[in-house]
Amino acid sequence: MSFEHTHLLGIEPLAPHDITTILDLADQYADRGRSAAKYGTALAGLTQINMFFENSTRTQASFELAGKRLGADVMSMAMQASSINKGETLIDTAMTLNAMHPDLLVVRHPHSGAVDLLAQKVNCAVLNAGDGRHEHPTQALLDALTIRRAKGRLHRLNIAICGDIAHSRVARSNIILLGKMENRIRLIGPPTLMPAGIAEFGVEVYDDMKQGLEGVDVVMMLRLQRERMDGGFIPSEREYYHRYGLDAEKLAHAAPDAIVMHPGPMNRGVEIDGELADDLRRSVIQQQVEMGVAVRMAAMDLLARNLRKRAPMESVMA
Repeated sequence: MSFEHTHLLGIEPLAPHDITTILDLADQYADRGRSAAKYGTALAGLTQINMFFENSTRTQASFELAGKRLGADVMSMAMQASSINKGETLIDTAMTLNAMHPDLLVVRHPHSGAVDLLAQKVNCAVLNAGDGRHEHPTQALLDALTIRRAKGRLHRLNIAICGDIAHSRVARSNIILLGKMENRIRLIGPPTLMPAGIAEFGVEVYDDMKQGLEGVDVVMMLRLQRERMDGGFIPSEREYYHRYGLDAEKLAHAAPDAIVMHPGPMNRGVEIDGELADDLRRSVIQQQVEMGVAVRMAAMDLLARNLRKRAPMESVMA
């Protein structure tokens, strides 16, 4: 498998063949995860440090599980109790960690670009677990794997991404990835939750849910990110659900075999009807969680292969 990247900081630097390489390997790990032989040695002898400056359940847990299943020594740091709260800068934290010689650094940070800055200061592979409103690459990759397994392909599909587009790094990463794989992307939501210049991304924009969902193959709902809002973006949650929350009536406008997705955590009765979210005939939300472990295993495996390829060269140079 050819994957020449040192870090996984976003979807933007990846070519379509890079995306396919990650998904193909993740497919294998997903199948292994359902068997008794779910553990491997791809990261044996390597150290993985998870640094989450924002709260996380799914992403942090799946990165930790992915590392342990591949044999890494995994350390998850409680950043709320770290020296950051004593005034230490992000750069100083990076230098301190670098002195411990980790091999893989998984970082979630509330500021866009912070993970890229860290990657410039350390000697290990860095994986972006979400930075501000910028990107969340492994979420887009796990969404892509879920779609490919459910639909049998990841190209020339009609895909609707609905809700809080403006504040969503998940939306940004998915728009980039799905666009690279030749899909037709529709964004649906109130104008107040659409970022400026979004049409330049080659997407179709709708503010009417039923019109936007007409005939789509995939319906991807997004969480209202109130922690990133600094004003009145919606009149009320009740009104938002009435116009933009996914229920059976709105879903009826999509293709009969359309799948329903949500990156979590869900606000039931705000973005999506609870019964629809749990309907295994249409919802693939639990599969997304499962594919998250497989994709993160694949990403760390591929980056570790490159680490090991570079290590002998560095020894010779030394």
